[in-house]
Amino acid sequence: MKAGVVIAATAALTVGLGACSGGSGGGDSSKTIVFSTWGSADELAIYKKFDAAFMKKHPDITVKLQPVASYSDYHSKLLAQLASNTAPDVFYVGDDKIGQFVDSGRLMDMTTLMNSSASQSKVADFYPGLFGAAVKDGKYYAAPNDSNPDVLWYDKIALKKAGITQDPATLAAEGKWTTATYLDMNDKLKAAGLTGSIFWNYWSTHYSWISSQGGTAYDSNGKFVGDTDPKTVAAVDQLGTYFQAKKFIAADTLPEGAGADSLFATHKTGFYVEGRYGIATAQQSGDPKAYDIAPWPTPDGKAAPTGVATSYLAINKQTKAKGAAFTFWTEFLSAQGQTFRLQGAGNAVPSIKGADKVVLEDNYPAHAKTFLEMRNIGFEDYATEARVPNLSTDISDLYLKLYQGQSTAKDTLDQSAALIKSKTGQ
Repeated sequence: MKAGVVIAATAALTVGLGACSGGSGGGDSSKTIVFSTWGSADELAIYKKFDAAFMKKHPDITVKLQPVASYSDYHSKLLAQLASNTAPDVFYVGDDKIGQFVDSGRLMDMTTLMNSSASQSKVADFYPGLFGAAVKDGKYYAAPNDSNPDVLWYDKIALKKAGITQDPATLAAEGKWTTATYLDMNDKLKAAGLTGSIFWNYWSTHYSWISSQGGTAYDSNGKFVGDTDPKTVAAVDQLGTYFQAKKFIAADTLPEGAGADSLFATHKTGFYVEGRYGIATAQQSGDPKAYDIAPWPTPDGKAAPTGVATSYLAINKQTKAKGAAFTFWTEFLSAQGQTFRLQGAGNAVPSIKGADKVVLEDNYPAHAKTFLEMRNIGFEDYATEARVPNLSTDISDLYLKLYQGQSTAKDTLDQSAALIKSKTGQ
């Protein structure tokens, strides 16, 4: 983020916090809280700016940032700290780990505090599909700090090379962005010697495709039904067919030096499924205006719910500074807090109402509003699955076998059902 933007954002946040309810939420004074997260150097710099503005507003509270460089190491370290009562007061949790942390009994129940007069981030302020496994038995143990809808970034130059004249975003706006049209574009891209679409092999890819094609993976009670739902079986079969034909490619399987970002930035693929952080990928090309975004296609062209990745902010149940921790937590998640963290070169989409202007501020990509529309109706990983450590990863491994032609759609779904039942009892 440019220095001028950071300075302006810091000033804006200080003013914003000054206009919010004061105090530390529980009468704590001269308290120190430890905030832990992972993140890139740029992201950590933004957190430090937030902490500085927060402490200026609340001189009785000291915030100490405790970063962990590696996401893969972060959660195991945090679990060990929670077990030994040495954990930070406030911390991030990944969406693939939140269910495990909720079930550990180590997170504070935020339900009452979120809906209190001191809260700047009430339950109703968030988009409901983003809570995922952070909710258990009607209680909220964390809240999404921001979000990333998996949109279809597309390259106009690659589409033109394949003889494609229709624009996906325009078709979507007209209600004509159909599955048939999208697959036809992938056929043409492949025929032109290009890659059709690149996906990451994780829960959002297969469940977004199932949902967008009218299938049902889990019912309203959280029971996996994908193995018996005809539309789901057909959707997964279609997905597998395009992967096996190499019209779709899993980014996870690409060799070093020829990764997904490189292929997309050099106009060698038509579509690349990413969140708002795809802005950085488009900028690598030197011609970011060649890229835009569209939602997932559907059989009838009408928008359907698809996957939205998030991470969560939680409070240590054993914190000795409950009031100060909550004040930091609620202001970090507030519309002002999310605006500060995401404006300028932000790489995510707000999870709370009142901060959407950060997505539209630079008018990039041209159809940036699509991020918001997809977030509004999107969903996090299914709670049944997300509560079990590594279950989502194990299921993704089953899909990879399908993509590589080592399994059928029905076998993939049957094996998923058996695995889910063995892990959850459902």
